[in-house]
Amino acid sequence: MDVLTYKCPNCGGELLFDPETQKFKCEYCLSYFDQKEVESPDLSTEKQSSTEHVEEALVYHCPSCGAEIVTDSTTAATFCFYCHNPVILSGRLDGSMKPDLVIPFVLDREEAVRRFSDWIRKKWFVPKAFFSKDQIEKVSGIYFPYWLYECHAKGSLEAIGNTVRTWRSGNYRYTEHSFFKVRRAGDLYFHNLMKKALRKTDAALCEGILPFEIEKTVPFSMTFLSGFHADKRDIEIQELSDEIAGEIQQYARQMLQESAQGYASLSGENYDIKIVCDRVQYVLVPVWILTYPKNGKTYYYAMNGQTGKVCGVLPINWKKLLLCAALLVVGVFSILMLGGYFL
Repeated sequence: MDVLTYKCPNCGGELLFDPETQKFKCEYCLSYFDQKEVESPDLSTEKQSSTEHVEEALVYHCPSCGAEIVTDSTTAATFCFYCHNPVILSGRLDGSMKPDLVIPFVLDREEAVRRFSDWIRKKWFVPKAFFSKDQIEKVSGIYFPYWLYECHAKGSLEAIGNTVRTWRSGNYRYTEHSFFKVRRAGDLYFHNLMKKALRKTDAALCEGILPFEIEKTVPFSMTFLSGFHADKRDIEIQELSDEIAGEIQQYARQMLQESAQGYASLSGENYDIKIVCDRVQYVLVPVWILTYPKNGKTYYYAMNGQTGKVCGVLPINWKKLLLCAALLVVGVFSILMLGGYFL
């Protein structure tokens, strides 16, 4: 397995992707380089790394300081915990495992921390420790793997449509039901259906930070991983085929139903939906993650690294919550007592 780093040609420092400028920055001499410059052979350093299997973990050696780096089987980019230099495990994303597309980070760490802090301050019953500097420093930028699916389908609907007309004549009210044979057919196109491709990620978090602006994807380059963590996929698209087919069927039925306007109700629906062609792409998307362990449970917070959308379940300070509830009860009781006294 090869480990890959990108070096500054001016001072030899490590190059990191900078979301604010969308360029690659050297933290030492503050130089900036565009993607073409970074991908040149002069700026990349690829070294052979001995690999040891430790139970289900894999051990590599940092090309900068030689320290051991322990990762799990899906890690594709990380940091050396000793010299803090970024390390990309290039062999993890070769061949069939190479992503087709990537959405680069748009929000940098400073902006992610600011938005996270603003979001937390609006929550009254979050533990005080959640505001601590140590906790904020645990925010990590990670590229998560997703499958991006689109297809062209042909669909048809046959049903009986019912229209209702009512009117009054004298003392009588009349209701007329008319029944029509309804048929709808057409070409249906579905774009940007995203499915998580990593088992260890929380499904609710992965869905909660959607959508991403897919039109802003760019062809994958490992240079975008420099300075961030990244995971490779461990869910193949074949495992999701039944789930995707079910969603396409559901969406197609809804679209065909909505096209049959003007009827009070439809009955006896018969659908025929067939996928003519489809396309699947493997994409890495940017996510800022924070974890918070409390009372044996780990809470996860996630932010879309492109749009800033947040999702997560926050811990609750039960003492503060109960105290506020008690004060509220006392206040209400006092008002009722005063009201009863003066009445």
